[in-house]
Amino acid sequence: MSVKLSKTSKLDGIMSWSLQALDTCQGSIDPVTKELVPACAGCYATTGNYRFKNVKAPREFNKEDWKRDAWVNDMVQALDSSRYFRWLDSGDLYSVELAWKVYDVMKLTPWVKHWLPTRMYKFQKYAKVLEAMQWLPNVVVRFSSDSVSGEIVNGFTSSTIISSNDQLTSDMVECKAYENAGKCNGCRACYSKDVPIIAYRAHGVKMAKVIKILSVKG
Repeated sequence: MSVKLSKTSKLDGIMSWSLQALDTCQGSIDPVTKELVPACAGCYATTGNYRFKNVKAPREFNKEDWKRDAWVNDMVQALDSSRYFRWLDSGDLYSVELAWKVYDVMKLTPWVKHWLPTRMYKFQKYAKVLEAMQWLPNVVVRFSSDSVSGEIVNGFTSSTIISSNDQLTSDMVECKAYENAGKCNGCRACYSKDVPIIAYRAHGVKMAKVIKILSVKG
């Protein structure tokens, strides 16, 4: 059985293995308010093409497919000609067992540079596997901040969302995709351990509404 990978136009043809947004995102919920954290309230993966059945279908399929004994081997074969791979264009590592299988794929594909954004660092049971991933020379695990105003997470490497220029700091590298028609345009900063923090510019109608609400509250 072949695995189901996805491709987004932003990533210059780089493939991804993804899950359905929010359904698998335990870290998207604020433990106090029980509401979506700001970054997830404006999630791009719940809008646009992500709402279509043909886009949802492989993500729903993947939620069960990874449990197969042959999944790791199938993933390794699928990445035979890849040099960069982005985990979780949508969704997150909702299972520790899944996380260890992803680690196995990473370890068995040293020719591939892997980038994994996640919020599962919030849960202690993921600490060991995320650390093991980050120790691999070909892997970057980025702790995703809940903020949409430039606040960062202390971790191996991280990412945050900014809504204005004054939120940029000297240790951040700003994603320039939205100056290049929404495409990475050859940039591979997200895959580099030498880039401690990636700052993504807030974009989209849904995110704009979140920022407006926060500004009124704040």
